Amino acid sequence: MTTISPGSNYLTLINVFKVDPENQRKVVELLTLATTESVRSIPGFISSSLHRSLDGTKVTMYAQWRSLDDYQRMRANPTASPYLDQVIEMATFEPGMYEVVESFLPATK
Repeated sequence: MTTISPGSNYLTLINVFKVDPENQRKVVELLTLATTESVRSIPGFISSSLHRSLDGTKVTMYAQWRSLDDYQRMRANPTASPYLDQVIEMATFEPGMYEVVESFLPATK
């Protein structure tokens, strides 16, 4: 389960894929296949959430890994590569690595 908390100490990846609207659905499908058939089985994977923009021009993946080393092992694993290679043919890719600094909830009355 996704845990967005400063105390989690997980590596957070927020990857933004810019796509033409006609390719958004296919990019979502490929990232879903890569995650369900490969990535989520790799040790150190915590969770991911896949988002699509309402205007059809972006797909964003929020993923959590136990550590940078675990993430790098996933990147070296060839089982997800065929899907990701197809994504890169249709989208530009802007990866980012983050740590959670703060998390906010609604104010209580």
